[in-house]
Order: sequence, then structure tokens, then C-alpha cells
Amino acid sequence: MPDKIKCTVSNCSYWESQLCKASAIEVNVDGGGNSAPDPQKTQCHTFQEK
Repeated sequence: MPDKIKCTVSNCSYWESQLCKASAIEVNVDGGGNSAPDPQKTQCHTFQEK
């Protein structure tokens, strides 16, 4: 796992000064499936509100 994953979601419990400190990250496609037409159609399911 890369040791520097950028994150700008400051209200996530894994957020640490512009970086993600989660041990794993889950990203899915909006609406399901396994192919996103562009980056805006993806979701981070690792998010947990502080």
C-alpha cells in the first residue's frame, strides 16, 4: 500500500492533514459495475465520519 494517499475530506476519521491513514481503501463505481466513465463517477467507501 502506498504510504501517501491524498485526501481532502477533512470530516473523515481517517483524514490526517491532507493524507489518508486508513490501512485499506475501498473505491466503487457510482451505480454499480466495475468500470467508471470518469473520476467523478467513483466513490470511496472507506469514508467514516468523525
